[in-house]
Amino acid sequence: MNKPRVATVWLDGCSGCHMSLLDMDERLLDIFERADLVYSPLVDFKDYPQGVDVCLVEGAVSSEEDLHKIRMVRERTKTLVAFGDCAVTSNVPGMRNPIGVPALMDRAYRENVTINPQIPSQVVPKLLPTSQPVHRVVNVDVFLPGCPPSADLIYTLLDDLLAGRVPDVASARFGR
Repeated sequence: MNKPRVATVWLDGCSGCHMSLLDMDERLLDIFERADLVYSPLVDFKDYPQGVDVCLVEGAVSSEEDLHKIRMVRERTKTLVAFGDCAVTSNVPGMRNPIGVPALMDRAYRENVTINPQIPSQVVPKLLPTSQPVHRVVNVDVFLPGCPPSADLIYTLLDDLLAGRVPDVASARFGR
């Protein structure tokens, strides 16, 4: 029997959710005895595969690169989890929304530098007009709140999904 295929994706966020995932410590061994990690920024897989069973998506959709990635991830994933408050609400990345992209870029790359002020055209991904939570761009199956979600909450969610249970993060049982 094939193990479920699990992935994690990092969009516009701080990586705190992935750090909390790593804080599961030895419980990671339990999860990955029951599932295969097929894509993640924590490992060296280059291409997001077809047929992913569960994907935890950290971060908001803030750039054209994020938009392309989340649409592809949704297309190839059975259960998509908005992983942490940036994915759920756009949280910190959404703080730029009232400012607007032109003013944001001017402030960051022209006003705050003294040597060769210029807006980069090749290294920085093209920003969308606003930063959006994942569910505003694609359908989300499960919301996992927190900034970041606790390791206990992440474990409970993954344990439920891998066991075929419907996760209930609102009344999660910790320390199973």
